Amino acid sequence: MLTWLDPNDAAPHFPALSSALTEPNGLLAAGGSLSPEWLLEAYRLGIFPWFEDDQPILWWSPNPRLTLKPSQVHISRSLRKFINKNIYHYTVDNAFSHVIRACSQPRLTQDETWITDSMIAAYEALFKLGHAHSIEIWQEDELVGGLYGVSIGQVFFGESMFSHQVNASKVAFVFLCQQLQSWGGQLIDCQVHSNHLASLGASSISRADFSKQLSQLCSQPLAANAWGNS
Repeated sequence: MLTWLDPNDAAPHFPALSSALTEPNGLLAAGGSLSPEWLLEAYRLGIFPWFEDDQPILWWSPNPRLTLKPSQVHISRSLRKFINKNIYHYTVDNAFSHVIRACSQPRLTQDETWITDSMIAAYEALFKLGHAHSIEIWQEDELVGGLYGVSIGQVFFGESMFSHQVNASKVAFVFLCQQLQSWGGQLIDCQVHSNHLASLGASSISRADFSKQLSQLCSQPLAANAWGNS
């Protein structure tokens, strides 16, 4: 039976990851809150929210988990040539609200989005607190791609990306990996398998292995200059 979480609890009490359903894969609990305290605790444990407008908050911890070490990002020969043309330029945390709203737009293959207004507000709150971050890809003055996620210790929890021009989301991901490498980042959580991320080097590990890595890496700091910190 799915665990119901009381949104009035000041601190979240998530059930053990091993109690997550196998079908649908990783569904762990429902209810609770999207406050910064709830979200940060969820990510530290390897849990993330994913739901639609007509649903309660649903919390997930799928098995296996798609991850990538930033140092192992795969850059194909064609993508490297494209990057070297310097068609795009990059910024960090300069347009978070624009990025998350671009990510929230329905894709060609779907009519709805899981990035609801409540999710946007929750991650904008995390951004203001310095926990959520964005990579922006620009072509001249136009935002053509980007991604956003949550950073805790040496782990970046990727949430979503978008692309309005060729290779823009891939370029954003490669730039993220390069930045994390320079800051001492050790792991990117890509959540569930996608061919797009697999082509960039992401691979699946067990939920148990993922949880073990989080317990070590989330408590280890990034470099002092990470995400513009002094």
